[in-house]
Amino acid sequence: MVKIAAGEVELRDDRIKKRWTAEVNTFMLAPVPVTKALYDSILAQQSTNDHPQEPVVNVSWLDAITFCNLLSQRSGLETCYSVSDDGESVVWDLGTNGYRLPTEAEWQYACKAGTTGYRYGELDEIAWFDENSESTAHEVGQKQPNAWGLYDMLGNVWEWCWDLYDVNVYGSYRVFRGGSWAEEARGCGATCRRRSHPTFRIDDLGFRLARSLV
Repeated sequence: MVKIAAGEVELRDDRIKKRWTAEVNTFMLAPVPVTKALYDSILAQQSTNDHPQEPVVNVSWLDAITFCNLLSQRSGLETCYSVSDDGESVVWDLGTNGYRLPTEAEWQYACKAGTTGYRYGELDEIAWFDENSESTAHEVGQKQPNAWGLYDMLGNVWEWCWDLYDVNVYGSYRVFRGGSWAEEARGCGATCRRRSHPTFRIDDLGFRLARSLV
């Protein structure tokens, strides 16, 4: 995983014309999204897919939470999440060292990698999106990384984040970021925010692993 130094990031929600600043502590982030091969191996299920190094998709936010806990257990780390039996309540223990989803602020801060624009490079060189993807996902790490060595932060698949989107309007819906192979260019940018219900599974939505340094 890549060590991301502490810093500050400005987030925005164009829907409600709001901007806010968040502090980001030093943390670790995987250089690529979770692949089908890794996902299947941790869930102890046999993969029938011919493209094991593509990002895993059709995983709900709750699926991703479960995977993080399982991988932490397999790795001898503390689990980050406590999940109620009905899945309605998920609590993150901030003092744990296991695998988890990045926060929205961490994700955007890492995506920008010190740049100030909407993207960290020319879109065709850094991302698979609707104009170059041939309507499918691609193996991770094939496009140029950002300055911090992170691949596929934009395009290929959207990535779940920890955060709730807007409790007052959307209830339990969670944030996802980054754009995908099916997305138009305008949706593949560091500040673009989308949301979905934590139980929904979508064919261009996956996730990336983070860890706290505690």
